[in-house]
Amino acid sequence: MRLACWLVFAGCCSLTAGIEPISTSIAVGMAAALTGFLASYQNVLYYFHECCRPEWISFNKTGLKYDLDTKLYGQHVAAQVILKAVTGFMKNENPKKPLVLSLHGWTGTGKNFVSQLIAENIYAKGMSSSFVHLFTATAHFPHEMHINTYKSQLQEWVKGNVSICPRSMFIFDEMDKMHPGLIDSIKPYLDFYDNLNGVSYRQAIFIFLSNAGGENIVQVALDFWRDGREREEMQLKDLETALSLSVFNNRNSGFWHTGLIDKNLVDFFVPFLPLEYKHIVQCGLSEMVSKGHVPDREVVEMMAHDLNYFPKEERVFSMQGCKVIPSRLDFYV
Repeated sequence: MRLACWLVFAGCCSLTAGIEPISTSIAVGMAAALTGFLASYQNVLYYFHECCRPEWISFNKTGLKYDLDTKLYGQHVAAQVILKAVTGFMKNENPKKPLVLSLHGWTGTGKNFVSQLIAENIYAKGMSSSFVHLFTATAHFPHEMHINTYKSQLQEWVKGNVSICPRSMFIFDEMDKMHPGLIDSIKPYLDFYDNLNGVSYRQAIFIFLSNAGGENIVQVALDFWRDGREREEMQLKDLETALSLSVFNNRNSGFWHTGLIDKNLVDFFVPFLPLEYKHIVQCGLSEMVSKGHVPDREVVEMMAHDLNYFPKEERVFSMQGCKVIPSRLDFYV
């Protein structure tokens, strides 16, 4: 599809250049007819085939805000940071560098879901867009012995796709399982350069997802709870510094001593808080609707009650989050 878009422009050039100068009037008439035909053909092609154009790539701030407000539960810090960061970047016609976000928290807290929401409010085809690229550490980079090959492949993949569409999005999942040093291979692309070898990366978006740092986030949440403070009092400043340091010094993380952190190339470390019982219930009710069921609070609360929580006695925070709900709910419906 992307090649087809390019061929239209290539075809315009080659067809126009191939017209013989029979006479001025004939040439003008043929050129006008050809221009009209090609314009119509291009419009039809743009409609049916995804291209790197506003018809297919356009930021919907209202949509993103609505989705974060109504579909993401228990993550007021993440919602605020994501909305401001993405909106500011997409409004900037000449950003100095790509947008780089690193989302951290325990499994089931909404990191992958937020990445999906961002994609759906920028690309017409959402996560299915040809310009959204998802990498999973264990699937795409499984063997440490091949790390040098992975580095070369990753560099070429990012460069090639940004060359095709500057407004590309790259999502790296399981950063806590990525081999240390691998992600540094794309460090130049995330830096403050106008272009590298003729390619500008400043309109691209890079999102990293990781469970690393989750313990620090949980500890802050527990401290707030034990001090009798409201969850909503937590702010980014309460979490970000400790989070970035713990990720940077984690030997088992793909961010271990990475230049991305050392050189301050990550714009925001976004914490995802552990979910409480009420958030699990909200996730369950939404899941029932998505499955085509009438929401039944009694059924959802029964499912939520049977999940594991910590601390063991107080049962404040969910250990599994919302990730297990789709499969668990089927057992209760």
